[in-house]
Amino acid sequence: MGRTRLLTTLRQRLGEHRLVTVTGIGGVGKSRTALRIAHEMRTRFKDGVWFADLARLQDSGMVRHTITSALGIADQSARSADETLIEWLGDRELLLIIDTCEHLVDACAALFEDLLAGAPGLTILATSRQSLNARGEHTVSIPPLAVPGDSPGEDVFTNEAVQLFVARASAVVPTFMLDENNVGPVAELCRRLDGIPLAIELAAVRMRALSVEQILGLLADRFSLLAGASRTALPRHQTLRAAIGWSHELCEPAERLLWARLSVFAGDFELDAARYVCSGDNLPSEDIMDLISSLVEKSILLSDGTPSGHRYRLIDTLRQYGEEWLDKLGESATIRTRHRDYYLQLAKRSEEAWSGARQVYWYVRMRHEHDNIRVALDHCLRTPGEVQSGLKLLSSLWFMWVACGLAREGRLYLEKTLELATEPTPDRCKALWVLSYIHSAQGNIGGAIEAAEQCSSDAVRVGDSGAVILATKMLGTAAFLQNDLQKASALLGVAIEFHKSGRELNPGLLPSIVELSMVLLIQNEPAEAEVLLRDCIAVCTQRGELWLRSYAIYALASVYQAMGRSAEAMSNAREALRLKRYFHDVLGIGLAIEVVAKQALEEGQPELASRLMGGGQANWRTFGMPQMSSPFFNVEHERCVKECKRLLGDEVQEEAFARGKRLNLEELIILALGDHEDDRPL
Repeated sequence: MGRTRLLTTLRQRLGEHRLVTVTGIGGVGKSRTALRIAHEMRTRFKDGVWFADLARLQDSGMVRHTITSALGIADQSARSADETLIEWLGDRELLLIIDTCEHLVDACAALFEDLLAGAPGLTILATSRQSLNARGEHTVSIPPLAVPGDSPGEDVFTNEAVQLFVARASAVVPTFMLDENNVGPVAELCRRLDGIPLAIELAAVRMRALSVEQILGLLADRFSLLAGASRTALPRHQTLRAAIGWSHELCEPAERLLWARLSVFAGDFELDAARYVCSGDNLPSEDIMDLISSLVEKSILLSDGTPSGHRYRLIDTLRQYGEEWLDKLGESATIRTRHRDYYLQLAKRSEEAWSGARQVYWYVRMRHEHDNIRVALDHCLRTPGEVQSGLKLLSSLWFMWVACGLAREGRLYLEKTLELATEPTPDRCKALWVLSYIHSAQGNIGGAIEAAEQCSSDAVRVGDSGAVILATKMLGTAAFLQNDLQKASALLGVAIEFHKSGRELNPGLLPSIVELSMVLLIQNEPAEAEVLLRDCIAVCTQRGELWLRSYAIYALASVYQAMGRSAEAMSNAREALRLKRYFHDVLGIGLAIEVVAKQALEEGQPELASRLMGGGQANWRTFGMPQMSSPFFNVEHERCVKECKRLLGDEVQEEAFARGKRLNLEELIILALGDHEDDRPL
């Protein structure tokens, strides 16, 4: 009854106001309530409901970026996150749920005010343990569940707290039923737990081994102890802490130790990670699996199957409790270093395997590890003496920043880390050419040149010949984007000659070949470009490499267009799009869309071409500078727009262009694939 009224109130507030904050103590069900109301109201928002979780975020400067990522915006843009977010939101009508804001109140309040001012169709539903005090904010407080005795004359059997306990207890003990014999103890237990859903659920799990009366007796002892220990804490905070502490005490010593050590993980984690990070003193590696299974049974850990394997996670309240115990044990520094070591080793493995047959696996795997990568990077930035490890971790993950839609995040971390590591080292050289690569992808050619030149200078000082060649390649990329074709040809040629042994397909040999082929195309030498690209595709096919293969196929489509081989041009452009969807490669998708649009125009479909170009520009401006600020790509785009206007007239062309701008990236790809939209990666 109480939750029904609460949901009605929330629906009403969201209908009247654009910023609503759900407040309440930890464990009261703020997140669950927000998600439930979002599900009920999803049809009211034309552009859907979106969810961003800030619980594991520590840096207030990353709030905007985290929300950008949650919205599915692949982070290629060099512009400010504010500008990117507001432009993407534009005239969209959507509900944005921002979960767990209490530790970032000031940053959230400022951002929400900016977003609501710039996006008239946006509604925000936030959850926080306290009000944000933002302009236009309306708060809805979530109280604990009603407990027996709150409402005179209420039937205890229908009380919402009692019903929650019965539902959870029945899940762990299927034979459990509420009857006249146990309803009294259940009602008393719910009263003692103050109706806090998390506390009730934790207590219900104990039904595997204890009766309701035994649970009640143990809990009463625990409350007496805690009540005398903290007179300043709110009673409900004492209650939740007591419930968690009681669950903690019912764990075996080894389970408690593992719980504490697992608290270093952000988000979810795999079994191998838990074994590496948490085994050691008093926790043999061979015992970790059984202990994890036991913590899952006790509802301490959640367990989920994912495309990259089975994963586990602590809910935030239990993770925070574990962190406190880890500090008390004096193990925080040691375990956080081991956590960093594991993800550094994983990053190196992923980089070594990136150009092989398991490329898609490593893309999915490292996206799953995103939260833990952030924690490891933050540890390197905050801990004296760890900055070189931070450089190693960042630069090993170059493909995540360049190929997988996370360019802005990579650039921010690289810039922060490079500011701390000013002395030339091989690790710093590698980080600099990765930064140059990101700048090129974002269309910041000046930044790309600066980083590559600094890399080359440092590499000479430390005797790193490999870094000199990669810096040369990055300078060749910048020259290509600036239309300095003679310089680009010379520099990319050097990189190709150095990497011909195939030791470093990515980011050395294959990108250089594709870019040199585009230089040849611009120089009106399409036949020579075709030979290079066919060789590149053959190498990629032999190795099982897909990411650069998609770029080679896109470039071959451009070559076929120049040769007048229309059917082959369209076929290759669409094939490139299908491959790029594996990686959410927004930069490459934008390039391929332009080829499809130009081909549609040549096939007498200027309206379709205009829609494609509108969608391409809107998404490209969200993710990076259109056409990477390249004069060649910009001229081709403008020529296509001008021809569409000639055929359709300005008004019709602009309307089609505007329709395209309203497409999200997936809708744009489907439009570009035409009758082939069902032929997509599995």
